[in-house]
Amino acid sequence: MAYEIQQLLRMTQSQLDELFTASPAGDIPDGEGKGTAIIGAGSSLTPEIAGFINHFAWQGKIFDAKAGFLKNKILPFGIAAIVARVYKGESWFDRKECIVLDYSETSLVAGWIRDEIRMIEPKFYLGQVFGGRTRLFHFALQF
Repeated sequence: MAYEIQQLLRMTQSQLDELFTASPAGDIPDGEGKGTAIIGAGSSLTPEIAGFINHFAWQGKIFDAKAGFLKNKILPFGIAAIVARVYKGESWFDRKECIVLDYSETSLVAGWIRDEIRMIEPKFYLGQVFGGRTRLFHFALQF
């Protein structure tokens, strides 16, 4: 099935969870991925929240698959900052393999954050953000 970001923004939390669980880890992406935060999944405000965050706070991630690191594109100017280590590991959500975006050793600002992503189709990943061990929200990356 081909997915579009607007489709993900309309999904409920449980639908996003099902999609994440059913998806393979896939290859660690390389290059720049356009990011979309999916906050308040299933709410009529989810697309507006995503647009606001995309414009003012977070635009995506830039992966260097060979080096095993990424930088986030943040702020209205898309500054490349907030580094994470990238590797395959076990998901905290369902214990299956995922791609882990680990900030614990690379960032003072986001050291308590861990992201997990899985490929829902080529060049399209669904992710989730954990603060400590608490899951906070989903996001998507399109390459």
